[in-house]
Amino acid sequence: MKRNKQPESKMMDSSRRKFVKGAALTASAFTIVPRYVLGGKGYRAPSDVLNVAGVGVGGMGRSNLRNMVKTGEAKVVGLCDVDWKYAEKCFADYPEAKKYHDFREMYDEMSNDFDAVMIATPDHTHAVAAALAMKMKKHAYIQKPLTHSVWESRRLRQIANEEGVVTQMGNQGNSGEGIRKVTEWIWNGDLGSITEVHAWTNRPIWPQGLERPAEKVKVPQTLNWDLFLGPAPDRPYHPAYTPWNWRAWWDFGTGALGDMACHIMDPAFKAMKFGHPVAVEGSSSQVNTESAPLTEKVTYYFPERENLPRVAFPECTFTWWDGGMMPDRPEGIEDGKMMGDWGGGNMFIGSKGTLLCSTYGANPYILGKPDYPAAPKIFRRPEEDTGLTWNEGAHEIDWIHAIFKNDPEMPSSNINYSGPLNEVVVMGNLGVRLQDLRRRLMWDGENMKITNIGPSEEIRIVTSDKFTVVDGDPKFDTQYATINAKQAAEEYVKHTYRQEWQGIL
Repeated sequence: MKRNKQPESKMMDSSRRKFVKGAALTASAFTIVPRYVLGGKGYRAPSDVLNVAGVGVGGMGRSNLRNMVKTGEAKVVGLCDVDWKYAEKCFADYPEAKKYHDFREMYDEMSNDFDAVMIATPDHTHAVAAALAMKMKKHAYIQKPLTHSVWESRRLRQIANEEGVVTQMGNQGNSGEGIRKVTEWIWNGDLGSITEVHAWTNRPIWPQGLERPAEKVKVPQTLNWDLFLGPAPDRPYHPAYTPWNWRAWWDFGTGALGDMACHIMDPAFKAMKFGHPVAVEGSSSQVNTESAPLTEKVTYYFPERENLPRVAFPECTFTWWDGGMMPDRPEGIEDGKMMGDWGGGNMFIGSKGTLLCSTYGANPYILGKPDYPAAPKIFRRPEEDTGLTWNEGAHEIDWIHAIFKNDPEMPSSNINYSGPLNEVVVMGNLGVRLQDLRRRLMWDGENMKITNIGPSEEIRIVTSDKFTVVDGDPKFDTQYATINAKQAAEEYVKHTYRQEWQGIL
């Protein structure tokens, strides 16, 4: 098998350059239609298998691919990762799959050989990897968070709907029994009207609150650093960024909120029928220009929503806690009982009772009523009975079955659901990064703008914070950057990509 050399951006060949700039035109000129679609919606030839390409396969991507192939309905034909050492275990799983460093080259060379793509790269490259695939009419399974920014999420949803592809975000608890049970209790009116919801996680379990490393480190031969950066601003390589620790850094990840809220906020977003919040407010341990804080609290303010037959949805606050911080324990919970589980949980406080659940919406119960009967099953589909639980691959197989049925709305976390959820999740970081404004930030969700920042207002953000003891006395040296708050907010909502990556979305 040919091993692709690590390409430098300045050495891009003309065919790849043409592909990157003209993907949309190419897709409109010809469409690769899998055989199981040719027979119409719901048709699938018994011998047909979905050909899947993986982008970002060293971590969670490897697990997603395993789940996709376990029923024999999918085959991995292409694998792409910027770090071939980190990905070597996944490469060994599928020795016949073609291997690449650059997903653009894989898409170009294998355009006729794959039907769908699994994307599990760092957050900042989700959108570009997915957009190019979707414009080629490829179905997409995208790890959470769906995208790095609000605008990327909105734009990716537009592309998916324009191209008619089947999508799924990798918040696997969305295919579980827990979120359905929570939703049915709430929609049945068993908790009454709910005006306060809390969610929490033990993350980050990786280093955060970090300053940019100063030492120079040689890039490993197995890593293409330029491709890791992708659309993010250029910076020197350091092992503090990858693998895995990229979650901490604003340019690459979205902190604990982005990592876990697509899982933990999910039951609340579904059951409470949340849409755009009208405001957000954040507070945290020290926040700096480079890395998410060690711990934070983010409060979203949701307006009144349309009622259901058995329950009203008045104004509601949703408060996110991470880094070990948690809401007050509710009255009636027994001493010593954990709220949620090791990873986190949710608490819904209603006029008739309080409901708690664990990470992924698992193990829900109404406080003081452990044997409370389940509500009528109103949030179910016959197609979702895969015989697998949410943590055994039901979420991935749900996506594959939807592709066989040519039904973009079938997956439980398709982009018309997960896109708006993801927007709410990642806009929460605006409250944290702009907290020096010292106010509740009013949010125009339709236009993706904070409306109460003046054009000349500024915020101060820590760039470096040093502490030493000299002759028994503490010495502090904290450095700040002063930046225009309105311009910063606009950049956080819609990033400026490096030149090579502009125009993809």
